[in-house]
Amino acid sequence: MVKRDYYEILSVDRNATDAELKKAYRKMARKYHPDVNPGDETSEAKFKEVSEAYQVLCDQEKRSIYDRYGHEGLSGGGMGGGMGFDDFGMGGFSDIFDVFFGGGGGRSRQRGPSRGADLRYDLEITMRDAAFGADVEIEIPTMVDCAACNGSGSQSGAPPVHCPYCRGTGEIRQTRRTMFGQMVNVHPCPRCNGAGVMVDDPCPRCNGAGRVRGRKKVKVAVPAGVDTGQKLRLMGEGEPGDPGAPPGDLYVVIILKEHEIFKRDGQDVFCEIPISFTTAALGGDIEVPTLYGKEKIRIPAGTQTSQIFRLREKGFPHIRGKHKGDQHVVVKVVTPAKLNSKQKKLLREFALESGDSVTNPHKNIFEKVKDLLAQAIE
Repeated sequence: MVKRDYYEILSVDRNATDAELKKAYRKMARKYHPDVNPGDETSEAKFKEVSEAYQVLCDQEKRSIYDRYGHEGLSGGGMGGGMGFDDFGMGGFSDIFDVFFGGGGGRSRQRGPSRGADLRYDLEITMRDAAFGADVEIEIPTMVDCAACNGSGSQSGAPPVHCPYCRGTGEIRQTRRTMFGQMVNVHPCPRCNGAGVMVDDPCPRCNGAGRVRGRKKVKVAVPAGVDTGQKLRLMGEGEPGDPGAPPGDLYVVIILKEHEIFKRDGQDVFCEIPISFTTAALGGDIEVPTLYGKEKIRIPAGTQTSQIFRLREKGFPHIRGKHKGDQHVVVKVVTPAKLNSKQKKLLREFALESGDSVTNPHKNIFEKVKDLLAQAIE
């Protein structure tokens, strides 16, 4: 089976930065994670594929090999002469750099406890909550501190100690002599799995990890003025890190629910309000809803449909200031659908008094246009 291109798997450009790779990986990992798709073998396979691609591309040495030689380069073949690094018993570019440059592979190795992963939560709120702010409690699936050991990973609660096998470096270095000279292999410590620290008496419930799968409740203070797409960062509310490491952060993404009356445009609010034919013709006061209660609007005589009236400071507040947007009321003149005989008679009298034709209401308009054209010709 032909393996897919790693850049294609993560949907990134071949010149993607580390930050872009990390963002793409997190997006797909959340989508295909087995905890999100329990029992879905297809999602599980894609999750493994995405993880493999990220592990290679986020490692500068492996990425360099992959860019030059593809999948075969990583498996030990395809290096031009049919002889891969495995033929010399070496681990990759890091060993060659150790030989010629004194170790390190040209990049620093960061060992030790890993910080917890960041989490994302999409929060739907109402327009009222967006206008006035709200305190919302959410529940998120995440890794949580083991209750049996309080997240320490130790059955007795003792803090982790430096691994005696690797002396806290998280690495095991093996030196060997080859035809090229002295070679150094660097591998993660098998005792502490590269963390550099370990516990003497692992907790039986979490096997020393200090974390178990669970759910936790988080209170979110939604500020007034937020809009769809804005993110709220809750520091330290992500997944817990390894014992001795800080937790990740929680990013709450705001999604504004649609309202049956109001439409939002930035800090402004729009709504359509029906008015009667007589109110539009004669004028009058109407009552309209706003985010802050009911308000009266004076409708002048002769108002046309789709005319807009503005209510100042009745929109959404600015998230970083006291200024508020406006509410724009679009009036729609409603033509009566059913008329009794008396109403019809009155409208006919009105039409005759106004000089309008009842049988052809557009006749007078056409005649006016005709007169204007005649005047222009003369």
